[in-house]
Amino acid sequence: MRADRLLSILMALQLRGRMTAAALAAQLEVSVRTIYRDVDALGSAGIPIVTDRGPSGGLSLMDGFRTDLTGLSAAEVVALPFLGLGDVASALGVSASAELARAKLFAALPASGRERASRASDCFHLDAVDWYRRAPTPPMLREVAAAVWSAQRLEIDYESWQSRRRRVVDPLGLVLKAGQWYLVARSQTRKSPSIYRLGRIHAARALAERFTRPARFSLAKLWRDHVAEFGASLRRERATIRVSARALSRRDRLGADAAETIQAAIAGEQGWRNAKIWIEDVNHAASVLLGFGTDVEVLTPRALRHEISRRAAGVCALYAPPGG
Repeated sequence: MRADRLLSILMALQLRGRMTAAALAAQLEVSVRTIYRDVDALGSAGIPIVTDRGPSGGLSLMDGFRTDLTGLSAAEVVALPFLGLGDVASALGVSASAELARAKLFAALPASGRERASRASDCFHLDAVDWYRRAPTPPMLREVAAAVWSAQRLEIDYESWQSRRRRVVDPLGLVLKAGQWYLVARSQTRKSPSIYRLGRIHAARALAERFTRPARFSLAKLWRDHVAEFGASLRRERATIRVSARALSRRDRLGADAAETIQAAIAGEQGWRNAKIWIEDVNHAASVLLGFGTDVEVLTPRALRHEISRRAAGVCALYAPPGG
């Protein structure tokens, strides 16, 4: 909306002192011509904006002018949790509101506070996506988010690992975990909330009926409990392994618990360490451990040794030279 853009220009000039039209255009994702039209509109409204020409020129507010128009709109209040999370705000469609809320909050600070807040923004950046991965934006994210914010019952076409079917749920919250979005929702057939991966929602339709959120419901606590429960469920079997010094830098691939156990083990001859770790099952462990080559040896269980041997033989056969 143009009104939001005009306020964004005003807040940006008040916070930064001087900006070029090109920098403002890039920040607000509009053309330079649009910025100049907006500046003319602000001037007509009595906002004293000074335009300096030349290489070192730019736009600035007249010395001594300051606005106290820093109240947050409803959209900006919703966007507050996403300050500093540009990719998340963009995925949810609230980036413009988040940026304007940030500008208003900065403008409300005293000069010393603005300087410290600006320095913190310059010194720290959060990138929640793992290496070599892209941050996926599920097609239904904004529709689901709108239903969460408005406490509106939702019909989803969801594909689980067992089947694909339509369900009616009460969307209680969204979680972004390691670059993946999840919906925490309560269905009419289960007392406790369930967790749905947004990438598996093929369609979502908000229903006219609204719902009441459970009393004392905490999204953060529910998610922490789920993560702990899920982690415990993966601890099904134990394996004893020998780990070479060369593999220590890659131990995190085995998970935090295994990495800590390996690190705590006493190094023996030529730096090898024996460690007893939890594994999900033989097939999963074989897939992970085979990637360590000869830098990790499985001592027990025998079934895991056999599975890795079988897979390694298959790899050797695949890459054997013709007629070799």
